[in-house]
Amino acid sequence: MKLSKLPFCSVFPIFTIFLCFVYCSPKEEEIEMEEIEGKASYYARRFEGKKTASGEIFENQELTAAHRSLPFDTEVEVVNPENGKSVIVRINDRGPYRRGRIIDLTRAAARELGMLDSGIIDVIIRYPKLAEDIEKKQ
Repeated sequence: MKLSKLPFCSVFPIFTIFLCFVYCSPKEEEIEMEEIEGKASYYARRFEGKKTASGEIFENQELTAAHRSLPFDTEVEVVNPENGKSVIVRINDRGPYRRGRIIDLTRAAARELGMLDSGIIDVIIRYPKLAEDIEKKQ
């Protein structure tokens, strides 16, 4: 059995589709991150079951947090520089309202960071730069 060569008009569309998949696929963009250092605390047990500023019911076993200005549902990495432990939390509340503190964590998040005994620790928080912050620089 003899194989015949495919005519050019049959190969060209296949090659074009292949190029589209290779060169038109989405490229990974590097996300600019904001980094802030400050103090973190965690919620008292009495807040369990109460409404947060976002309207959600507060649950100490979830990995959520309060921040004064970040949009709700922003995911934030919180790092304990003393032991290197970190946790990702979702912002669903406002606060903390104590001077010098930058984030309030649930007990579950505090446990991940190893801060249950101390109550307040120095942390680094990292989160994606907000679009309006990026536009201001341009």
